[in-house]
Amino acid sequence: MENVNEVERHKPFNKVHLQLIAAIAMFIDHLTWVIFPGYPMDALPIILHIIGRLAFPIFAFFIAEGYHYTRNKNKYMLRVFILALISHVPYMMASVPFQKYGWLSCIPFATGEGIERFLNQGTVLFPYFIGLVMLRINDIEKLKTWHKTLIFLGLCVLAFPGDWSCIGSLVVVSIGSNRGKPLKQIIWAYIWIVCYAVVYFFAIDKIYAFIQLATILVVPLLYFYNGKKSEYPMVNKVMRYFFYIFYPLHLLILGIIAMFI
Repeated sequence: MENVNEVERHKPFNKVHLQLIAAIAMFIDHLTWVIFPGYPMDALPIILHIIGRLAFPIFAFFIAEGYHYTRNKNKYMLRVFILALISHVPYMMASVPFQKYGWLSCIPFATGEGIERFLNQGTVLFPYFIGLVMLRINDIEKLKTWHKTLIFLGLCVLAFPGDWSCIGSLVVVSIGSNRGKPLKQIIWAYIWIVCYAVVYFFAIDKIYAFIQLATILVVPLLYFYNGKKSEYPMVNKVMRYFFYIFYPLHLLILGIIAMFI
C-alpha cells in the first residue's frame, strides 16, 4: 500500500498557494462590499461574494496550524491580537456601516439597528484570536470538560461582535483540536458555519445566508494541500510576514476608495 506521506507529497497545493488563494478571495470579497454595498441581488456581486467565501476557512485553517507549529504560543497569540487592533479602523473604513455612519462606525456598538448593532463590529481577527485562546484553554489538562465548555461559552460572548462572530473562534478551535482528523475538522467547522448561516438568514439577509454556505467549496483545495511550504526559502520568508502587512493595508486602501465612491 502507498505510504501516506508519499500521497501527500504529490498533492499540488502548498501553504503559499493556499494563502495566496485566500488573500485574493478576501480582496475580491472586500472590494465587492465597497463597490456593491449592502446586499445586492445582481449576479455579479453574488458570484464575487461566493468566491470570497474561500478566504475565511483557509485563514482559519492556517491560524490553527500556526498555533500548532509556533515555538512560542503566547507570542503568536499576541501577534494576532495586535494585528486585530491595528486592522480595526481600516476594516471599519472598508465596511458598509462606515459608508453609512462615517467614523462613528469605528466605535463598537455605536451604529446599526437591532441585532446588526452587535454584529460585524470588528475584524475577523478578533474571533480568530479568541479561537487561539480556546485552543490554549483546551490544552490545559487539569481543566475538566465542563470547565472548558463554560469558559468557551464566555469567550463566545466576547467574540460575538466580530466579523464571522464567535463562529470564527469555534471553527479555529474545531480545526486545531481535531488536527490529523480531516473529516472531523470539516464536519465540525461546517456545523458552526451552518449555524452562522441560520443566524444570517433570520437576522440579516436570506440570500446572503446561503452564500455563507459556499465555504464548502474550500474542501477540495484543502484536500489537495500537501502540508509543505514553498520549495523556495525566500518565498517562505516573505510569506511569513505577508499577511501581517497585506491585511490592514488592503483594507486601508479599500477604505480610502470607499470615501470617494
